[in-house]
Amino acid sequence: MDKETIHRMIRVDQAGEFGANRIYAGQLAVMGNRGPHSQEIAGMAAQEERHREEFDRLMAERGVRPTVMRPFWSVAGYALGAGTALLGPEAAMACTAAVETEIDKHYSDQLDLLEESGSDPELAEMIADFREDEREHRDAALAAGAEKAPAYPLLSGVIRLGCRAAIKLAERV
Repeated sequence: MDKETIHRMIRVDQAGEFGANRIYAGQLAVMGNRGPHSQEIAGMAAQEERHREEFDRLMAERGVRPTVMRPFWSVAGYALGAGTALLGPEAAMACTAAVETEIDKHYSDQLDLLEESGSDPELAEMIADFREDEREHRDAALAAGAEKAPAYPLLSGVIRLGCRAAIKLAERV
């Protein structure tokens, strides 16, 4: 696999982990630390922060440029988190379930490419590890009532579509 493809993977993954932190920050700003799922959200946010720090390290070591969309992701992620939390705890969990469903697919697709090429075992190991955390977040959100959110199918579908668009954009710019 060529260097530019690896750089795109690292760039988009770092942007996604940054965006996830902003979503959780927005949710916690609305829900506070006593909301029904606040402790769970704070724990997920801590894992996402660890993921972002690891991608930051890889970017620095390998000279990967960050996405120019970072300021937009900061505002959009925070707004998504705050907006879903304002709809209620189930909507906040629906947001997590939708985002993590797309991230699971995204990371799985990346792992398939990395395993086929055998070109970057360090990155493959990181992504496999982080994918398991993302799956746990999705499952926890579903167990916490994500599907009880108002207009869940629509909310989930819109958020998933936004994630797919963000992934494509962050890979390129």
